[in-house]
Formats: sequence, C-alpha cells, structure tokens
Amino acid sequence: MSSQAGAVAVSFGVTGAVAIAGALTIIRAAERRPSIAALGAPIVVVASLAAGVAAATRAMLVAEDDYHTVLFVLLAGAPMAVLVGLLLARRVQRWERRTARESAERHRVAAVEASRRDTIGWLSHDLRTPITGIRLLAEGLADRYTDDPETSTELSRLVREVDRVDALVGDIAELSRLQGPGPRVRSAVDLGDVLSDAVAAVSAQAEAAQVEIVAGTVAGATVTGDVRALTRAATNLVRNAVQHTPAGEQVLVAVDDTCLSVEDRCGGIPPADLAHLTEAGWRGDAARSRAGAGFGLAIAAAVAAEHAGELSVTNLPSGQGCRAQLRVADLTDR
Repeated sequence: MSSQAGAVAVSFGVTGAVAIAGALTIIRAAERRPSIAALGAPIVVVASLAAGVAAATRAMLVAEDDYHTVLFVLLAGAPMAVLVGLLLARRVQRWERRTARESAERHRVAAVEASRRDTIGWLSHDLRTPITGIRLLAEGLADRYTDDPETSTELSRLVREVDRVDALVGDIAELSRLQGPGPRVRSAVDLGDVLSDAVAAVSAQAEAAQVEIVAGTVAGATVTGDVRALTRAATNLVRNAVQHTPAGEQVLVAVDDTCLSVEDRCGGIPPADLAHLTEAGWRGDAARSRAGAGFGLAIAAAVAAEHAGELSVTNLPSGQGCRAQLRVADLTDR
C-alpha cells in the first residue's frame, strides 16, 4: 500500500507540473493566436497524464505485468489532467468569443470606412457638375462685360472662387482615396517630370499673383510609384508656396535624387505650428484660412507615406520663408 501511495504522490505531482507548465505556455501563445489554445488543450491533457504515469512507474520500477498498479497510477493522475483540460477549455471559449467580437468590430469599421469613401466619391462627382456650370456661366458673363472693367473684375474673381471650390472638392476626394485601402497603380516615375508638371499646373496662378517660380537643380531619380498621386502632391506644394509668397518674390523648386523641395517667402512659420502643418484642415492664422481648407500639405504627407517616404517643412535659416521637402523611397530595385 505504501508503494501505491508513493505512486499516487509522484503521479499527482508530475501530472500537475506538466499540466500547469503546458497551460501557461498555451495561454501565453494563444493571446496572439487563439487557435493555438484549441489545438493545444487536448495535447496538454494527454501529455500531462502520460508524464505522470511514466514518472510513477519509473520511480516504482513496476513490472511489465503489474497492470493493476499502472491502472491505479493512471487513475490517480487523471483528475489533475481533466481539471487542467476543463480550465483550458473555458479559456478557449473566452478567446473564441473575444476573437469573434473583434472580428465583427473590424468588419463594422471597414464597412463604415468604405461607406464614407463611397459617399465622398459620389458627392465629389455630383458637386463638380454644378461647379462646372457656374464656372462656364461666370466666364460667359465676363466675356460679355469686357467693356465694364468693374463688372469684369468681379466676374473674374467669381471664376477664381469657383476654381477654389473645385480644387477643394478634389482635395477632399483625393485625401479620402489616399487614406483608404484601394488598389494603387504603380509605374516608373521621373521626379523631374513630376516637378515640371506641377510648375506648369500652377504657372497661371503664380503669374496672376506676380510670383516667379524659379527651378534650381533638377536631378531627379526614377522611382516606382503612383504618378498621379506624386504629381498631385508636388502641385500642392508649389501651389501652397505661391499662395503664401508676396507679389514680386520668388518660389524656388528643385529635385535632388528622390527629394523634391519647394522654398517660399512666407516670412517663416512659428516653430509650434510646424508640427501641425500636415494635419488635414489645420490653419494657423487668418491668412492661411483664406488661402484654403488646409488639405494640400495633408495630401502631400499622405502621398509621401504611401511611397515609404516623408514630408518635412522647416524654416529657412534666413527667416524669410520655409522649405518643404517631399522624400520618397527609391523602389525601382525592390
């Protein structure tokens, strides 16, 4: 009887130790992958029970034909193994319920985000129709009243305001697209050509504002990216610089390898405001509020991030203006 009591103690102890160690291992691993717990729980039960039996029989040097002792040892370790198995089963059920809730929440958020992007896309498309009509009407009236300078000036101003609204609608749609998980069109893009297209798009606005755009060094690399998004980002940077540069001053643009830089003569930005420049809708002062809704730099930053790069804005050492640098990763060989 004493030998059987020793077998029970050994079996109970070894079974408990193996079961607890296995349970802790599964719990830690299952925090990331709950499916591990479902597969591991039965293994822990069998392994702990087998370890208890093996340890007890080895300690007692049980003969091969002493089946009664082996059965007794097996029954002694079974309660501990079953107890651990039941605890693991309850934990698995909790993990499964939590995983199901998290999955449902992710699907709900994804559905809401998709609905938001679709709504913005529809609104952008629908708004452009009346905007185009207003612009054509204003241009027609401006041509009709060429002999009335005051009226012609006001109508020209109306055309510019319509263009601002149209650009704002486009910025909202573009920012929504960049923030979404939609497909991206990738191709070889020459950053020098991107800068050239951006300057051409803003040249009329610069001429009207009496701001000269001067090109510096243009030694751009060819990268793999979204040419439309990169051109939009570069155009936003040049347009933003023109908007905040006084008449008679210059905006300097350049490309060095995979970095596109634009310098304006805005007079500098308070250091506390520099960190907020790429936040959508942020405007630091009344002048910036009149210049737009604050989506231009946010779009440029999103485009840079999409191309494994970054957008940085710093004050020039002279204090006369700012330098915006759009860096993208050279993905050509990747």
